[in-house]
Amino acid sequence: MWQAMFSFTNAVVVIAWLILAFAPRKPLATTAVLYLGVGLLCLCYAGMFVALLSGAVDPGQVPGSQPYVASDYSIEGLRRLFMSDAGLVIGWTHYLAFDLFVGLWIARDADAKGFGRAFQLPFLFASFMAGPIGLLAWLIARERRARELHPAENRLKL
Repeated sequence: MWQAMFSFTNAVVVIAWLILAFAPRKPLATTAVLYLGVGLLCLCYAGMFVALLSGAVDPGQVPGSQPYVASDYSIEGLRRLFMSDAGLVIGWTHYLAFDLFVGLWIARDADAKGFGRAFQLPFLFASFMAGPIGLLAWLIARERRARELHPAENRLKL
C-alpha cells in the first residue's frame, strides 16, 4: 500500500510541476495545479494520516525499530515515525504538497510582476528540489520589482 501511495503522489506532483513550468498560464492550468495537484496531495495526506493514527493500516515499521508514539514530537519520536513506510510516505507527501503550493505562488507572483517564464524556471526547479531554498531565492529576486511596483505597500510600518 505505501509503495503504491508513494508512486501515486510522485506521479501527481511531477505532472503538476510540468504543467506549472511549461503549460500556458491559463486559469484552467493554474486551477488544475491548485486542486488536482496541491488539493489531491493534501487529500492523500489527510487520508493516510487518519488511517495511520487510527490504526487502520499497518505502518510498515522497519524491522528492529521501535514503534512510534503519535504524541511524541521529540527528535527520537519523529525518528521512530520516519522509521516506518507510513511515516516516510506521509512526510514525503507533506513536502510535495507544500513545495508545489510554494511553486504555484512563485509562478503567480512572477507573472504578476512581469517576470518571464525563462527567469522563473530556476526558482521553480529549486522549489521542486529543495522547497525552502527556492522560496528564499525567489523572495530575494522579487524584492526590487515588488518595491518598484508597489512602493507604498512595501514601506516599513510601525
